[in-house]
Amino acid sequence: MNIASLLETLDSYLGSSSWFVFLLLGTGLFFTIYLRFPQFRYFKHAIRITRGRFDKDHHSGDTSHYGALTAALSGTIGTGNIAGVALAIHLGGPAALFWMLVTAVLGMATKMVEVSLSHKYREVAADGTISGGPMYYMKNRLNWKVLAAIFAFCTIISSFGTGNLPQINSIANSFESAFGVNKLLTGGILAIILALILLGGIKRIANVTTKVIPFMVFLYFIGGVAVLIANYQNILPSIGSIFSNIFSSASATGGFLGAAFAWVFNRGVNRGLFSNEAGQGSAPIAHAAAKTDEPISEGMVSLLEPFIDTLIVCLFTGIVLISSGVWSERVDTSFQRTDTYIVQQTDHTEHLLAFLSNQKEGDNLTFSGEITVENGVITSPVTVLHNRSIAENVRVTDRHQAPFSGTLTVVKSRISNDVSLSGKSLLHSAPLTTEAFSRSLFGNFGRYIIPLCLLLFAFSTSLAWGYYGDRAVVYLFGVKWVTPFRLFYVVAFAAGAVIDTTLVWLFTGIAIVLMALPNLIGILWLHKEMRSEIKKYWEKFRQEYPKEKAPKR
Repeated sequence: MNIASLLETLDSYLGSSSWFVFLLLGTGLFFTIYLRFPQFRYFKHAIRITRGRFDKDHHSGDTSHYGALTAALSGTIGTGNIAGVALAIHLGGPAALFWMLVTAVLGMATKMVEVSLSHKYREVAADGTISGGPMYYMKNRLNWKVLAAIFAFCTIISSFGTGNLPQINSIANSFESAFGVNKLLTGGILAIILALILLGGIKRIANVTTKVIPFMVFLYFIGGVAVLIANYQNILPSIGSIFSNIFSSASATGGFLGAAFAWVFNRGVNRGLFSNEAGQGSAPIAHAAAKTDEPISEGMVSLLEPFIDTLIVCLFTGIVLISSGVWSERVDTSFQRTDTYIVQQTDHTEHLLAFLSNQKEGDNLTFSGEITVENGVITSPVTVLHNRSIAENVRVTDRHQAPFSGTLTVVKSRISNDVSLSGKSLLHSAPLTTEAFSRSLFGNFGRYIIPLCLLLFAFSTSLAWGYYGDRAVVYLFGVKWVTPFRLFYVVAFAAGAVIDTTLVWLFTGIAIVLMALPNLIGILWLHKEMRSEIKKYWEKFRQEYPKEKAPKR
């Protein structure tokens, strides 16, 4: 079994599995009801806290509420907003975006809980910096030292699967597509910059993110608005398509083959979690550094993250993608090997979907044998699938980029020879968003906005996740291992520029589940303590600020 098959198998049990989706949404729904809709009741108060209305100089911590929020947002506003939304729509159609939004609304409650509990049980590391995260409430409150160690280990793994590899991979692909810049060169230059900032810890990261986050969101919205103006007649239909057919299968349209409801639902929730990270347990690590002795106040600040990340940025991206029309159009592109299949000749959509979903009904399409290619054109009666679409105008070239002639060996629908394929197919991830931004008032110049935004979005995410990983290293191995971890993180960042995109996203989905599962179990176990802490917070708040308006009990 090769690495692609292994990752696909693991993803089918973890990243794409229904049980995790229901656990994630169920946790958010439980806390939404149990805490009486905190994402709505405390929203205005959270904004006031973030603006420093109740800050006190004597509070312990490494950064301000706003600094912690932007550091955490830098971990969530990244490729999930540009590439992740595009991937969700590519996989499940517009309705997948609806389930991303649902994940965000419920995730606001989940994030408030995980941040509050983690902040309460944070510690001061040997070097004097604040160290926090779910592993600390697991150890200090629950005495679940084994589960805490598992979470910390999964955080290290996820720092590569969420914040490292997919970020630089998206940047490198986007820069190569837009500017023709060598992927390895992009990875090497950015790895050096990453090292210089990462070695400064949370304070330097927060200093960078407080300046970068507002600018990059502004730039991204300018580019997106230009697309919407150019395609204004499609805006209302696009919004309608997001909220239609949310409980049914997605219909085929253009090059899009359609998708079963379960697939749409799973992928929408999965991409939603990757985007806003609610329940994953990552944001509590950044928020633990906030200068406050009131854990609940920092929890309230954190509920703003899914709102900003998903309900604003991701929704905006989705409407831009759908209104541009490019999400269902085949365009010229180079095929990635992991996304390419050779199957028995057919144009029956339902059979192709069964094959792509690993259902038994699609087994009869699996092709093994030899196919003939003449001057770069496949002449054998087969169907080529790429990016979950029937590829057109397929060209085969050898390692020297010359048209290939001869026979190709196919084993279980995978080409074994060292050749490259290109042609017309659907796009996904960053290339899809890049293509959408070219359909704007700026014309083809619009496609250059995405590489620049990805550079800022994804690079800031890598910074945040580098910090998350080193806090997990501190917990497991001590401060002395932080520098070796950071060096390895930087090296992996450079290497991630040239890794197959699909393999990266498969690894990401698996890493998210491995990290989120222990955290979800822990916060559910402490649900009573969370409600008690909220009650104490408001009692103390009313005593300290009798003239301030507080939510009703």
